[in-house]
Amino acid sequence: MRPLRRQACSSVRPNHSPKPPLEAPSYPQARPILLALPIVHQPKSVLVTGGAGFIGSNYLLRAVPQHPGVTFVNLDALSYAGNLMNLTAIDGAPNYAFVKGEVQDVELLHALFEQHQFTTIVHFAAESHVDRSIRDPLAFVRSNTLGTVALLDAARVAWDGKQGNGGHGDRHRFYHISTDEVFGSLGDDGAFSEATPYDPRSPYSASKAASDHFVRAYHHTYGLPVVLSNCSNNYGPFQFPEKLIPVVIANALQQKPVPIYGQGLNVRDWLYVGDHCAAIDTILRRGITGETYVIGGDTERTNLDLVQTLLDLVDEATGHPAGTSRQLITFVTDRPGHDYRYAMDFAKLRDTLGWEPSHGLDEGLRATVAWYLGNQDWLNAVMDQSYQTYYQEQYGR
Repeated sequence: MRPLRRQACSSVRPNHSPKPPLEAPSYPQARPILLALPIVHQPKSVLVTGGAGFIGSNYLLRAVPQHPGVTFVNLDALSYAGNLMNLTAIDGAPNYAFVKGEVQDVELLHALFEQHQFTTIVHFAAESHVDRSIRDPLAFVRSNTLGTVALLDAARVAWDGKQGNGGHGDRHRFYHISTDEVFGSLGDDGAFSEATPYDPRSPYSASKAASDHFVRAYHHTYGLPVVLSNCSNNYGPFQFPEKLIPVVIANALQQKPVPIYGQGLNVRDWLYVGDHCAAIDTILRRGITGETYVIGGDTERTNLDLVQTLLDLVDEATGHPAGTSRQLITFVTDRPGHDYRYAMDFAKLRDTLGWEPSHGLDEGLRATVAWYLGNQDWLNAVMDQSYQTYYQEQYGR
């Protein structure tokens, strides 16, 4: 395969550094896929949006070396949570290129489609932090809703009249990554599934719900070949420390107060990011066009239980006496409209495509703590002055 052409559209490479690449996460061998399942879509040229963010970078770190015959173009605006340091392990790979730009930039999108003749879109790009959406809801509408519509329309124009199977099932595929938060909040029982009605309760989840609806509308109106997935809370390497797990680890390392909303009784299902990426690859290649799949880790915990487990793991890894870091727990004013519980019933994905998570929560948390302890230069770099200002505004009141 010829190396990617990088002249058009201002493709940008990360700055080289004498330091070795950051430790990339290692992924266990995926569980065997059901042998009878055909490959529905065979990617050839893939546009990955938001590939410098948390889940997107983990996906690229896995996919680029695993599929050397497939080209990957990473379009990312490099907002506060996008970081090219995440991708140093694949910098220079002949089947990978980076383009700095906004997913709402229609002119750029059309130029990229023309240059790279994408067969596949994997759409991660999104603002994703609920607290920030409460502060600035319009930013989430612009990025998550309008950005998705711009991308859908660019794909519609580029792929119009080109939906033949080419001998590999669906020739094109638009894969939209979404969240369980679009379903609202659960009580003590039950779980979300693909049949759960939408009930978003924050500006973030409303913007993602709107984007999901537009993806399905483009499928039904224009015949755009789409698949969607809604995942539970992800955790793992390269997660920006505004989310609960990296905040806990970062603060414990500095012996700073660890904030927990309310009484810490909210329940979340936790999905290790490597398992999520394995599910994405399975759905991308073998999922049925027009279908939605929910993805979960089957690991529900209250926030308080989760934080206590994490603090114990940090103490163990750093040689502190057991229980030392639990004293850092500080209960803060609850988030407005804080959803009580999320849980996922991913039976459809398990039974039809053969995927299930490879990591239990204790195993995944231990691996995550070890990664952050081994990559404190990365953690210190992202916790810059803008982060410190945000943190103080969010938790210092």
